[in-house]
Amino acid sequence: MENIVSSDSLMYIGVGLCALSMMAAALSLGKVWSVLIETIGRNPQVKKDVQTLGFIAAGFIEAIALYALVVAIMMINK
Repeated sequence: MENIVSSDSLMYIGVGLCALSMMAAALSLGKVWSVLIETIGRNPQVKKDVQTLGFIAAGFIEAIALYALVVAIMMINK
């Protein structure tokens, strides 16, 4: 019996899943910045604290997206 699913097709499915995780990271990054702007707009006195936490959160989210990109590139290059 022949194998219907090749390893290349599974590789492209995995790369697509990595792309979905990068899309989720982009959406969450937009949510972080929109909440940050809204919070500063409501209470300008907390700008310094909220801005620091916003940059930390953005760094973590970007790290997740970069890890997904590295995994996708490694999967394509075998």
